Amino acid sequence: MAVQIENLGSLDRKMTLEFARADLAKAHETRLAKVGKTMKMAGFRPGKAPKSLVEKQHGMQIDFELQYDKAAELFYEQAQKEGLALAGQPRFEPKSQLKADTVLFDVYFEVLPEVKIGAFSQAEVTKYSTEIGEAEIDRALDVLRKQQVHYHPRGEAGAHGDGGTDTSVQNGDQVVIDFVGKIDGVEFAGGKAENFEYVLGEGRMLPEFEAATLGLKVGESKSFPLSFPADYHGKDIAGKTAAFTITVKSVNWPHLPVVDDGFALSLGVIEGGVAKMRAEVKENLDREVKRRITSLLKNEVMDKLNSLCELDVPKSLVASEQERLVEDARQDLMQRGVPNAKDAPIPAELFAEQATKRVRLELILSELVKKHNLAVTADQIKAEIDEQAATYEDPKEVVRWHYSNPGRLKDVENLVLADNVIKYFTSQAKVNDKAVTFEELSKLN
Repeated sequence: MAVQIENLGSLDRKMTLEFARADLAKAHETRLAKVGKTMKMAGFRPGKAPKSLVEKQHGMQIDFELQYDKAAELFYEQAQKEGLALAGQPRFEPKSQLKADTVLFDVYFEVLPEVKIGAFSQAEVTKYSTEIGEAEIDRALDVLRKQQVHYHPRGEAGAHGDGGTDTSVQNGDQVVIDFVGKIDGVEFAGGKAENFEYVLGEGRMLPEFEAATLGLKVGESKSFPLSFPADYHGKDIAGKTAAFTITVKSVNWPHLPVVDDGFALSLGVIEGGVAKMRAEVKENLDREVKRRITSLLKNEVMDKLNSLCELDVPKSLVASEQERLVEDARQDLMQRGVPNAKDAPIPAELFAEQATKRVRLELILSELVKKHNLAVTADQIKAEIDEQAATYEDPKEVVRWHYSNPGRLKDVENLVLADNVIKYFTSQAKVNDKAVTFEELSKLN
């Protein structure tokens, strides 16, 4: 047996393997006999075909498989002996004839790169903080109230009142209108509708359209010009001005539920009324703040790691990651019910940049874990699962759900690993603390 390794680039290698075909003779006979026991051939009982006929029909395939198996065995033995850290799967190319006395293989592969860790002490990151007070709780409750909004005709008395003496359209009202639009005197596609319903202030219609509707009463009409933006989604009318006429058919004012014990009950707060509801809203907001702050810090740390560390990225790992991202995209399309999503062409090149960044980070994190003993422990995984489970009605069931699936456990492990890396990085880098409001935090990318 002979082995030769060539350096083809920063990470690319070629290993040439040479071994005698005679070394496979015993294995060939064993496999031939095994195939012969189950082989069916006309004129012979199952497993009773002559050895020569078995050889004639299956001998070349057996030779092919044994030579590849032997080459793979020698390759991995030599890789281990040389201390080669392999990246991705090797590619085996036979260089000799199948029946040649000497078997030659070229094996092309990549090795994992050396990761040069930069000086974290020179890096700066921002750690945000946010306090949840009564105002934030009130705003959250307003959102929940709007989710339960219902409408009553303006001017008609009901259990919730009549909406006031002013029966004209106001911001926040739900209106039903007929409209027709023309460009240069000609109606255009999508420019006409009857009994069209929308709520003013939700941004569904262009601002000029809503402004023209304000102040009208049931039965009243109004004509006005409307200029479509140059980037309007309807390309045929983008940048053009249309003459619209609208007629109001109904005006309904919004009634929001009062924040009382009944409202709390509608949100699932069985006991404790408004006070318990506000406490639960604060808990949810605190959880959201923690999640958001952690996510922002994680993204910034990962970006810093990417810029501070130097390494060559193995092409084979990037290609594998691209394939995984393509499959994720395909599964997403299928879940959305997109027709023919299973066979839709999705170019892997679309994910080249994303895949490269992910592979870089994985290699950097792997080096940091090894170099600074940041490996995840079973206790850390348990603590993370327990914390997640505590937010559910049946924590024990959530814990069981996590531990019943290796994939879910792996997701938790990756989450804790990122936390370990973030803690180490921030212990070395300069951390700038910055207090922001909940609204400001929500807008940060």
